[in-house]
Amino acid sequence: MKKVNAVHRTLPERLLHAICFEGFATVILAPLAAWIMQRELFEMGMLSLLLATAAMLWNIVYNAVFDIFVPHNQTVRTLKIRLIHASGFEGGFLIIGVALAAFFLSTTLLNAFLLEAGFLLFFLPYTLFYNWGYDTLRARFIGLHV
Repeated sequence: MKKVNAVHRTLPERLLHAICFEGFATVILAPLAAWIMQRELFEMGMLSLLLATAAMLWNIVYNAVFDIFVPHNQTVRTLKIRLIHASGFEGGFLIIGVALAAFFLSTTLLNAFLLEAGFLLFFLPYTLFYNWGYDTLRARFIGLHV
């Protein structure tokens, strides 16, 4: 793997990353999910915010652990690494999301799983492209190469 000089990500930066990630996703996903599922926008918006909050916490924990195994300051984030990162994040969050969706919507685990499968189809490419864009903008801002 190629080595790269980078600046360690601080907790405030991780929080900014997570809040922006979930904020942009909620703006896109809540109306889309309400329309597809024929549910009220408010209900899906609230579920989206609940899942976004859980995902932000998961995002911080997952990325901190991922950076231990694939240090950002020592490794160029190739497409392969980004795909592993996105898949691992979504796989872990699937378990969390199914439980929360089933509880919040008072539905079966199967229905919640199907909903989360739809969200997964959205979030896999979204996660990949958001993080790629974030890293590119971050590198330009602090004058590094990704």
